[in-house]
Amino acid sequence: MNDLSFLHEMETVSGEKISTCYQCYKCTVGCPVVTDMDVYPHRIIRHIILGDKEKVLRSKTIWTCLQCLTCSVRCPNNIDIAHVLDTLRKIAVKEHKEGERDTWRFDELFLESVGKHGRLHEIEAILKYKLEKKDLFSDTKMGMGMLMKGRMGILPHNIRDRERLQEIMKKVRK
Repeated sequence: MNDLSFLHEMETVSGEKISTCYQCYKCTVGCPVVTDMDVYPHRIIRHIILGDKEKVLRSKTIWTCLQCLTCSVRCPNNIDIAHVLDTLRKIAVKEHKEGERDTWRFDELFLESVGKHGRLHEIEAILKYKLEKKDLFSDTKMGMGMLMKGRMGILPHNIRDRERLQEIMKKVRK
């Protein structure tokens, strides 16, 4: 007999009716990064239904997801699978079971930059991340290419109403 407590927890926290999944595989077939996942999206949903909390919280998949929403759009039962994976990330961090701490740290630096400037200041976020990882030069060629093509700016582009932004960021952090 399955322990349904994890399924109930996930349905409550995510607000998604995960138990309606009938394993059609559409989420997995449409995923642009499925080749980098250790557990396919439809299997993550199945493991939630079966109560295998450890398997999903420690999977690489929840950190590999790009949040592109392709899986969610393709789901015939309207399960927002990307939101379910995001919920799993939050639970994994809360329970200190995150398998890919680097991804979560980059997300934190991303939000810190947006909170400070109103937009992402790519150079600042990347340099902080690379300094923490003690890996400054592995992506130098790509980074220089992005700078040369104008895809990344050296200086931040600050928004005008940063006080209002701080109010919004406080609400988001709660």
